[in-house]
Amino acid sequence: MEKCGWCNLTEAEKRWLLSDREYWAVYLADEQDYIGRCIIILKRHCGSLPELQMPEWIEFKQIADELERCLKTALGARLCNWSCLMNSFYKKDVPNPHLHFHVRPRYDKPVVLNGNVYVDAEYGHHYRLSKGVSIPEEDMRELLRLLKSNLHFSVSAGN
Repeated sequence: MEKCGWCNLTEAEKRWLLSDREYWAVYLADEQDYIGRCIIILKRHCGSLPELQMPEWIEFKQIADELERCLKTALGARLCNWSCLMNSFYKKDVPNPHLHFHVRPRYDKPVVLNGNVYVDAEYGHHYRLSKGVSIPEEDMRELLRLLKSNLHFSVSAGN
């Protein structure tokens, strides 16, 4: 769909693909304000939760179960915050919402990647929307490797 960032991801954005299922794609978010933050994007353009079809809900449940298990196993997340806010789409004169979810793993202990230590300073509190945190490319690649190696669903479509 024209003018939809989720329908028109760049090749650079697609490099963070964790899983490509029949209805949903799972990406490691380029903004790692919470280590392991992922985005689950519906593969068709859809503007709201009530528009989801039952097979999409079922697959989303499977992804949520597996992704949360993976984040806890691979990174030591204590819990995960899930959100589907959609507010940014409505800042535009002509909103064009595309259904997606953010998952922010939350940690009661530091996470270490390649010797770099990441602390969830807001653990036990609401997450902040934008902390302006960037992590080194090698830590992003390590996150991708860790999560892919701990996910039990396939990266190819339709699985």
